[in-house]
Formats: sequence, structure tokens, C-alpha cells
Amino acid sequence: MKTLIASVALLALSPLAASAQERTLTISVYAFAQDDFKTIVYDPFEKQCGCKLVVETGNSVERLAKMEANKANPVVDMAVVSMADALSATRKDLIEKIDTSKLTNFGKLYDIAKDPNGDGMSVGYTFYATSIAYRSDKMKIESWADLLKPEYVGHVAFPNVTTNQGPPALFMLGQALGKDTPDLKGAIEAVGEKKDDIVTFYEKSSQLVQLMQQEEIWAAPIGRFSWAGFTKLDVPVAWATPKEGQTGGMNVMILAKGSKNQDLALQFMDFWLSTDIQTKLAEKLVDSPANKEVKLSEAAANNLTYGEETAKSLKLIPSAVALDNRDTWLKEWNNTVGQ
Repeated sequence: MKTLIASVALLALSPLAASAQERTLTISVYAFAQDDFKTIVYDPFEKQCGCKLVVETGNSVERLAKMEANKANPVVDMAVVSMADALSATRKDLIEKIDTSKLTNFGKLYDIAKDPNGDGMSVGYTFYATSIAYRSDKMKIESWADLLKPEYVGHVAFPNVTTNQGPPALFMLGQALGKDTPDLKGAIEAVGEKKDDIVTFYEKSSQLVQLMQQEEIWAAPIGRFSWAGFTKLDVPVAWATPKEGQTGGMNVMILAKGSKNQDLALQFMDFWLSTDIQTKLAEKLVDSPANKEVKLSEAAANNLTYGEETAKSLKLIPSAVALDNRDTWLKEWNNTVGQ
């Protein structure tokens, strides 16, 4: 009897039993759509891996600060952040190169998502286009520069430089004006010259739908994730495809340096990037798919950034440009536009 008890006790302390108890993956994500993520991603992955998923949420600044504070002993295994934040984490030596040979779904990604910063430190899982929503019965948009035309500018809302859409819109405006330097100086000056004509420099895209319904504005640069609200208006609104192209943003997956659960983190990344999971998230309008094998219903496709042609058309601000010029953009904006 004593021998049996001793054997059971020994088994409880064996590495196999201990590893089963310790298989916990801690992820750091945006607070957005967590109910959908739980149903579509987290619960099914836990069931598949037989592990426990600990989910931490918050804005990028808070989450990166926590990773930096715990650099010596990481408390997060993987995180999702913007492209620029991934480069910031790389510069602070917070993340590891991703072994994409362990991602069976890597080859299914659009090229734009495979190595967004060109350093092997992140993989894109969703992106969005930024273009111009406009009243097609009131105006015609063929170029980003059309926003500043005398006949249109008095009906335009433009994103503040402090918003996610501000720098990308200025970036494309600069390209249209032939003033596309990294400091965005030419574009900011052009907006500054028209600041008294522009209806508003918006902080939240949610306010634009009402402004357009009330005919206070005819056009505004927006992210595609805000498009659905405009499609429900009882006035004709179109999505512009300017000759300079569309811009946007991308969110990426990163792997915490020194994480003790890297293989499990890579399994989770691969699961999230699969055609099945990316399709389910897209159909729920949670994320635009980075997996090119995803086939969407017309309703979902119309509300998301979708398709190879769109992916190829996106001109994203390089992360180094964004990180190295943010302070300059804000200073120039405050001096010129004064918001």
C-alpha cells in the first residue's frame, strides 16, 4: 500500500504532470471585440491545445510599457500591436525574431503581411485601408488633393494629426501634392492654408456619419473599419479609389523575448492565421483578413479591407518614418493648423 501511495506521489511530481499543469499562454491584445475573440479564437484554441489562455487587454502604450517593465522576466508571451509599435518594441529589445517555418499558415498571407517591418520580428494578422468616404452626388474624388479644391474644401472633415487616420491622410495628401517628405511638412502646410474652410478636424470617426447625414460634410478620410456606418445612410456615399492609391494601417503579432512558452505562442499565432479563424473573424466584421485564402460573403467584403488587389494597392507609412517623425508631425501641426 505504501509503495502504491509513493508511486502516485512520484507521478504527481513528474515533469509530465507538471508540464500539463503549467501550460499557460499569456497574450496581450487590444480590448476591442473581446467577446467575439473569446468565442472564435480563445476558447477553440484552449480546447485544441489543452492549455490555459490568459488574456490581458489595454491600449498599446500601457501594454508596451508593461512589457518593458518586465523585460528581465517576461509576464506576456505574445502580443498584438501596430506595425510602428512592433518596431518600437524591437528597438527596445523586447521581442524575438519569429520562426515562420513553424507557422503552417504563413505562406497563405498576403505579401504585405509576411514581414511588415522587413526585420522578421512581426507577422501581420489584419490590415485596413484608409481612403475617402464622399457624397457621390455632390462631388467627384479622383485624387487626395481634391479634398482641398475650393469648391469642396468647405464640406470636408479632416482627421486631427493625433488620430490614427491623421498621419496616413497627410501622407497621401503629400504624395498627391508632390510634397511627400517624411516630416509631412508640405501636406500640413497645405491643410493649414485651408484650416478656416475645413468643417472640422475630427477626433472620432463616429461623429462623421451624423455630419454627413446632416449634409454638414461631403467628404472625410476614414479607415475602412468605419465604413459600415456610412453605408446605412439614406444619401449616396462612395469609397474613393484615388489615383495615388489608398493608405491604411496594419496590426501585427510579436513574440516576447525570453518568453518560456514560445512554441505554444507560435501555435497560437498559427491558429489565429488559419483560413478558418480568419474567415470567422472577418464574417463577424471583427478584422479584415490577412490570409489570402479567405473567401467572404458580399456583405462582409463590402465592409472590410479585402482582396489581393486592395492589399497590393495599400501604401503604408514605413514604421521607422512614423516613429522618427511623430513629434515633428505634432509640432508642425500645432504651429500650422493650431488644433
